[in-house]
Amino acid sequence: MAEREERTEDDWRARLTPEQYRVLRQKGTERPFSGAFWDVKTDGVYRCAACNTALFTSDTKYDSGTGWPSFYEPVSPNAVRTEIDRSLGMARTEVVCGTCGGHLGHVFDDGPRPTGQRYCINSVALDLEEAESGS
Repeated sequence: MAEREERTEDDWRARLTPEQYRVLRQKGTERPFSGAFWDVKTDGVYRCAACNTALFTSDTKYDSGTGWPSFYEPVSPNAVRTEIDRSLGMARTEVVCGTCGGHLGHVFDDGPRPTGQRYCINSVALDLEEAESGS
């Protein structure tokens, strides 16, 4: 299991852009079809923008039509954690980084096989480490 990363809110503010802070630390969301990665098809590993933990791979990314990057499975069982989110008067399953606890998005049970999961993630919460091209 990844070692937990603890920082003060002042440290997070200094480390993140204002939009990253709003999403990752204050549980915000970006508008659909506005993020950098919703339609990217580049091979690589998607990492937490706050702590650099590997979260998802391009192999599990798919076009869900929602306007947010969607994945059917995290890179490992400990990469993310889930929590119940009751912020909009309903229960949803929030996805947070397994290392720093940053808010990533939500997971739904309407994804493709093999998992049936749709991890709907904010682009601003991610960095893409592109795969090296073979020579």
